[in-house]
Amino acid sequence: MGTPVPDPGVFISSGQMYQELRSLSDGVTRVETKLDGIGQGLTELGKDVADHESRLRTLERARWPMPTIGVLAGLAGAATGAVALFAR
Repeated sequence: MGTPVPDPGVFISSGQMYQELRSLSDGVTRVETKLDGIGQGLTELGKDVADHESRLRTLERARWPMPTIGVLAGLAGAATGAVALFAR
């Protein structure tokens, strides 16, 4: 058994480093572009949600008399029935 040969390590030339750096930069640029698109989509989605919320609130405000009218009609029917019962 001889003496172990020391590991010479890895040599990376400056050209290879530059190539890797450019590749990494291109990847980051693609991710930034996609994130900008997603952000724009979320902004538009937020506007749509706000519009739908506003429309729902308008419909809810327009609907409030319906239960009241139902209760008043029920009371009127009960009163009519009571009057008819006691009028005999």
